[in-house]
Amino acid sequence: MYNETVARLTYRALLGRRRAILLGILPALLILIAVLVRAIGGADDRVAEDVLGGFALAAMVPLIGVIAGTGAIAPEIDDGSIVYLLAKPLPRRTVILTKLWVAISVTVVFTTIPVLVAGMIMNGNSQQIAGAYTLAAAVASVAYSAVFLLLGTVSRNAVVFGLIYSLVWEALFGSIVPGARTLSIQQWSLSLAEQVAADGTGIASDVALPTAVILLAAVTVLGTWYAIRRLSALTVAADD
Repeated sequence: MYNETVARLTYRALLGRRRAILLGILPALLILIAVLVRAIGGADDRVAEDVLGGFALAAMVPLIGVIAGTGAIAPEIDDGSIVYLLAKPLPRRTVILTKLWVAISVTVVFTTIPVLVAGMIMNGNSQQIAGAYTLAAAVASVAYSAVFLLLGTVSRNAVVFGLIYSLVWEALFGSIVPGARTLSIQQWSLSLAEQVAADGTGIASDVALPTAVILLAAVTVLGTWYAIRRLSALTVAADD
């Protein structure tokens, strides 16, 4: 289910200089915004919610998910080097599950830590706002990683489709169009955050908690399952 060699190679690919810089830009920007907000306006719960919800959860988390999820496998498929890995006596399930674990761990680290730090800077976790958004970032990271890893196995334009989903569906439609919110990983994760935050905060989701949990689990499991199937099909094609 987990292969250390595959994990090491995937970590090396994701955390190389170029991708590490891309992964670090948005978290650094979030921290900078938090520092400026606190310096200019002091501790303000409402502003903290706007920054963590409107920027961190709506844009930063899905974009980092795109970089980590697609980067875990798409480049190897595009340049053909995946064939050398698949030629090894290694179950394709193990390859996908290992790469998914790497993508999740990278996404979680580069999202939850900055969100928690930014929240603590802005309002010191008043009304559990920082903790709530940190939880939302963590569960969203898992789902995004599975979705974007799957995209990496089905399309050579995985990054493009991932950006469209992140910037258009999640950040735009998922924030302002009521009907689209029910099909948004962002909204599902907000449902969990709503349960953690204190009463009276502005953290709210259009999706009920039981439904959100089921959808998060379904997207993660089904995305992983289909990615395994796609990689198995790619193996057959390569062998032929």
